[in-house]
Amino acid sequence: MAQIGKIVLPDFPLLLAPMEDVSDPPFRAVCKDNGADLMYTEFISSEGLIRDAMKSRQKLDIFEEERPVGIQIFGGDEEAMSISARIVETVNPDLLDINFGCPVKKVVTKGAGAGVLKDIDLMVRLTEAVVKSTSLPVTVKTRLGWDNDSLNILEVAERLQDVGVKALSIHGRTRAQMYKGHADWTLIAKVKENPRIQIPIFGNGDIDTPQKAVEYKNRYGVDGIMIGRAAIGHPWIFREIKHYIKTGELLAPPTIQERITVIKKHLTQSMKWKGNKLGILEMRRHYANYLRGFPSVKDFRNQLVNLATYEEIEAVLDSMEVRYDGYVPDRIVASYPEGDACAAQ
Repeated sequence: MAQIGKIVLPDFPLLLAPMEDVSDPPFRAVCKDNGADLMYTEFISSEGLIRDAMKSRQKLDIFEEERPVGIQIFGGDEEAMSISARIVETVNPDLLDINFGCPVKKVVTKGAGAGVLKDIDLMVRLTEAVVKSTSLPVTVKTRLGWDNDSLNILEVAERLQDVGVKALSIHGRTRAQMYKGHADWTLIAKVKENPRIQIPIFGNGDIDTPQKAVEYKNRYGVDGIMIGRAAIGHPWIFREIKHYIKTGELLAPPTIQERITVIKKHLTQSMKWKGNKLGILEMRRHYANYLRGFPSVKDFRNQLVNLATYEEIEAVLDSMEVRYDGYVPDRIVASYPEGDACAAQ
């Protein structure tokens, strides 16, 4: 059992990572349906919240059915982070998470996200300012260090715990690596093995199959894992991992009928949250990921991204059910645009 403040999670919980332009309420809804134990919002700029920026405020939307859910903020100014924490508390999430891991240049150059990894004293001050400004459990998402010459996660973990952080999610790459190469979990394991560390430690990076989830669970001893890219277009990853942990057997891949059902729910939730027009527009970026691996799918996909009503889209999806009945594509992990936003792994 993992516990974050008063939040009790199941044994070896599976966390949905905060991903910019992905982890919105419609996406979180289908991940929750498929077994995600704890989810986070897209990261929110502390400066944007204070300016009352519309996009930042909308990211505060959370719903009862997705609990427990955390809101993630980022920034490099203590006062701004403190004020943001108080704003976040007004919408009553289950916890507040701080992003010290986003490697994207536009975030790092503002002295936020992974940029804070170059100044651990600042990271500690920012974290302490947030902890003192809210009664919510505060957690942190970070990386191993800025580069291979500054792998300081062992010091970071101790110091963040000392100022009141209730859990730590660690991505097994440095900022210099961005999303390239392989995630190194050996330092994550050393954090977990440190007798001074009493808070839950969640590992993140490269978990894209149930087999790898169990292998890393056993090898590195973390309290749970956070999944990012592997859930994009495949929210079934959570139930697949849980089934494999419980039985040692792999679940059958989702059928085309199951895929279409999830696509329809994702679409209807998007329309409900953003309104019909914008909801349909924002869903367009998801079709390619849901439909990866199906042969000759381009024509269907082109139709889906050009239609303007639910009824038209539904008709295309229904025709796909017939066209691909019985076909099971190979699993392909979604790519993530490194330069545009912040993925968790």
